[in-house]
Amino acid sequence: MNVQPIQFAIPRHSIQQRFRTPKKNVPQTVSERNRILHFIRNYIAEFNPVPPQPFDQLREHADKVLELLQCDPIYRDYIAVLINNEMWRETLASVPFEKRLLLLPKCLRVENKCPAPFDEFGLLCKQCGLCTIQDLQAEAEKLGYAVLVAEGSAIVMSLIQTGKIEAIVGVSCLSVLERAFPFMEAAAIPGVAVPLLQDDCIDTTVDLDWVWDYIHLTSDDRTRRMDLGALKDDVETAFTPTSLELIFGNAAGDTERIAREWLMRAGKRWRPLLTVAAYQAMSDTPGKPVPADLMKLAVAVECFHKASLIHDDIEDGDAMRYGEKTLHEEHGLAVALNVGDLLIGEGYRLIGSLKVSDAQKVRMLEVASQGQRSLCRGQGAELCWMQRPVPMNQTQVLDIFRQKTAPAFEVALKVGVLYCDVEAFEEVEEVLHVYSEAIGVAYQIRDDLSDLGDAGETNDIAGLRPSLLLAAAHDRAKGEAKQLTESLWKRQLPAGVTSAQVERLYRELKADERARTLLETYKEEAIRCLRDLENPSLKGLLRRLVGKIFNDTEIKGWCKEFEAKNGVTPAAGVESPGQRDLVPS
Repeated sequence: MNVQPIQFAIPRHSIQQRFRTPKKNVPQTVSERNRILHFIRNYIAEFNPVPPQPFDQLREHADKVLELLQCDPIYRDYIAVLINNEMWRETLASVPFEKRLLLLPKCLRVENKCPAPFDEFGLLCKQCGLCTIQDLQAEAEKLGYAVLVAEGSAIVMSLIQTGKIEAIVGVSCLSVLERAFPFMEAAAIPGVAVPLLQDDCIDTTVDLDWVWDYIHLTSDDRTRRMDLGALKDDVETAFTPTSLELIFGNAAGDTERIAREWLMRAGKRWRPLLTVAAYQAMSDTPGKPVPADLMKLAVAVECFHKASLIHDDIEDGDAMRYGEKTLHEEHGLAVALNVGDLLIGEGYRLIGSLKVSDAQKVRMLEVASQGQRSLCRGQGAELCWMQRPVPMNQTQVLDIFRQKTAPAFEVALKVGVLYCDVEAFEEVEEVLHVYSEAIGVAYQIRDDLSDLGDAGETNDIAGLRPSLLLAAAHDRAKGEAKQLTESLWKRQLPAGVTSAQVERLYRELKADERARTLLETYKEEAIRCLRDLENPSLKGLLRRLVGKIFNDTEIKGWCKEFEAKNGVTPAAGVESPGQRDLVPS
């Protein structure tokens, strides 16, 4: 499979649209939305309400959930939509793609630039690339969906009446969804709904993670019911004293004891999770308990990562990690270096001890060593820059990110697939490479953004390290601002200038907006590279992992529905959509 990384400068919609003032009728934090969704899934499993149900009955269920959760009653309709989605989820998974309709609202377009005309059935997309409609339509049609870019219950009803549509994935504001419910309920058509992210009826956006999940939901994906949160908790259990002793054996001396204490320290454990999840996706029995031997491989991956952090902290001169002293601050430089080296050796030792074929071990060791080499080259580029500091452009900074951060994700995913099968690995190797690069760069950009302000764990400004924010600010700065960014690139913070002042400059020059735009760009690149992946379980899992790792999108409020603006008046002949080939024959 020949997959080329996709190069594009900005996402298909303006990043500023994601940060509009929210309304109060939806949860405003990811954790609160996840808490509600998790509760609703348990509610559906326990009470087993049978679809279809009219919206009034959905609201009755929503009232029960509100009471049990003690949520603000203003979330009532939002919860009703989620309840409907969860009732239909498994039914939707069993409907063939070619029997489904994706219904998109035309307000996703960039209204003042959109070249697409309308007919009586809605928008005729010109594939201009200005908005998300093109991407969603192309992906859905590739799977076999019929796609309609329009609002209006009459059109939905006419398509349902053809008998060729057996399920609907709809994107709209709440008022349009509410009007469509009676027609879907009357026809017993499985329907799931994704609300828009902003108010107003122009230039809106949608949570692409949510839409993707529903578009690709299929019974062929054996991982669709996998609870990634629970799997992450399972992986965490490997990093207890008892588990590490079972995996490594008894600690022989202080060096091994310090190494294991470092492994147990805080961390997100994304890399060992990727290893275990990749194996689960490729196995015939996903969701089964994680084999002890596979957990040993996951620990090996974390050994490599934690060793790189030790060495990074030394090379960057950082004093804190995970809210505690870094290893070299706590035990001294020589001990820390030695512990980092030991962890690298332990990672290779664990791979060598796995109960897999020699061919699998050879490929795993090859993947791990290539990852180590790439990481060192990226770190080396940064260290050499520190000796001869000069301004870097955004492309150069992103290339360092690509070499420093992406290899750990790539190693984690590849060894997980290799643990399952070498031949299967060769079929997906190139996709995993492109995906890992995009995820790694996005992850590092997010780290740059999270370091801003007093809450940041480290501070690239105080540490005089290269960052994407500095590169973006330097590109845009003029006059005195240019002189300041030039000094920072030369690793000189002028007297009297504070980190807070530099951060204000970043915001004035919109360097933070540029970084957020690129963060979304690389997340999108990770998603797009999955298009040619033929394994539905691995494809579905990798897509969900994007949402899991970057779970930071907030629903900003329901769209206001203006009937005169967005309503579609059925034209003569609306009952016969075949002229637009909306429904596959």
